[in-house]
Amino acid sequence: MPENEEKVVEDRVMNFWEHTDELVQRLKIVFYTLIISTAAMMVLPANLSFLKNPLQFYDPLVAVILRAMREQILPENVKLIGLELTAPIELYMIASFIFGISVTIPVIAYEVYRFIDPALYPNERRDVYPFVAFVLILFIAGALFGYRVLTPYIISAMLPFFLALGAEPLISIMDFYTILLFTILVTGLAFTFPAFFVLLVRYGIVGTDIVKRNRKYIYAGFFILTMILTPDGGFPLGNLMIWIPMILLMEVGILVAHRYEKKGEVQRVSWLPKRPSCRFCGATISTDATFCPKCGKSQK
Repeated sequence: MPENEEKVVEDRVMNFWEHTDELVQRLKIVFYTLIISTAAMMVLPANLSFLKNPLQFYDPLVAVILRAMREQILPENVKLIGLELTAPIELYMIASFIFGISVTIPVIAYEVYRFIDPALYPNERRDVYPFVAFVLILFIAGALFGYRVLTPYIISAMLPFFLALGAEPLISIMDFYTILLFTILVTGLAFTFPAFFVLLVRYGIVGTDIVKRNRKYIYAGFFILTMILTPDGGFPLGNLMIWIPMILLMEVGILVAHRYEKKGEVQRVSWLPKRPSCRFCGATISTDATFCPKCGKSQK
């Protein structure tokens, strides 16, 4: 090995306490970013007109965002009420924290990448950027789906029950914004699952054959999960509205992952033991298998 390459390898080797210290420092950056961004969302004004009269009450940026979301999502015949004196303050803090998390996500991604980058091989490093891009795109698509499609349906599906009982459609601000923000978060995360599945297949941690053999059980589990996570109380159509896109995206993920398997581009990450595979078709087999379950050829 050339001297300069040996020096690079030596520079990249760190002991356990050095890794721990680096992790702590990067976690501090993420924590400080979250605190600063949350505080900024709480106090940052929506415009600078208050500078002419600093003593007047001004609109924080988070309040303007929440009002815009209410105007776009809440039906005209529905009114929001506070119910509790501290509800608006709690909502400001919760919403500011959630928006602060959204601002911090790029910092988290960067710090995670910088922490694991020295341990990545060049081919693994090349996969990071497309993966992060796809996760971001899928999360945004899922969040928009939850915001523009799923949440309006959930609220509209609940209103007939008010009319059936002769009750005025008055909704607590905490209930409304909790449903709205939670739905956006859940759908955004749910849409990213296929990207993680492709990554797991890409590095040989799982195979597409597992999903193909157990589709009905996996997709049934997805539906049960949507029933648990969706905040609409279990309306079947609401569950289907998030379950069907998840299934379609998962099928696309299976196709993409299968292309890696078909081209022989699946590779094991360095810290995982190698799994036995068929010497004829490359399918994963058990250690004591005599015949390949896929091609049926003998391994002896």
